[in-house]
Amino acid sequence: MRALLRLSKAIDTLNQKIGVIAIWLVLIACVISAGNALMRYGFNLSSNAWLEIQWYLFAGMVMLGGAYTLELNEHVRVDVLYSRYSGRTRVWVDLLGAIFFLLPMSVMIGWMSWPLFINSYDIGEISGNAGGLIRWPVKILIPLGFLLLTLQGVSEIIKRIANLTGHLQLDSRYERPLQ
Repeated sequence: MRALLRLSKAIDTLNQKIGVIAIWLVLIACVISAGNALMRYGFNLSSNAWLEIQWYLFAGMVMLGGAYTLELNEHVRVDVLYSRYSGRTRVWVDLLGAIFFLLPMSVMIGWMSWPLFINSYDIGEISGNAGGLIRWPVKILIPLGFLLLTLQGVSEIIKRIANLTGHLQLDSRYERPLQ
């Protein structure tokens, strides 16, 4: 179990570092968006590339930040019953949800998105918009993001099993989102 917990910690550390990149992408997107609006309305200048880079940055935020969000336990849940469960029951729900829903979904989407990236790279796909950007850099974010999510799912499974077997204490408090 000790080796698995070290693996879990390594995955958590990786996703924390990549999560910081996703956080910085938010700032970069805001600056580019504000600059683009200033140029468009202030100087009547615009470029599709600036609009598309905002889309690419948003894709980076979501795809690179998803695993970090899971690691922080800040992901979206169906909160109909979860908040009423005991800590141990929450651990079981998280464990079974990760095994039967998260991992199969993230592996399948990651696997199925790989040919989308490969095709885009092979043909040198470019946006259909005038002045648009090449597409493969944003398309690689899909398999990469789901790989990171899969790894984080494995980490969460390890931590839940370690908790259930008494090898790790988890904070099982759950704050319902504000409505």
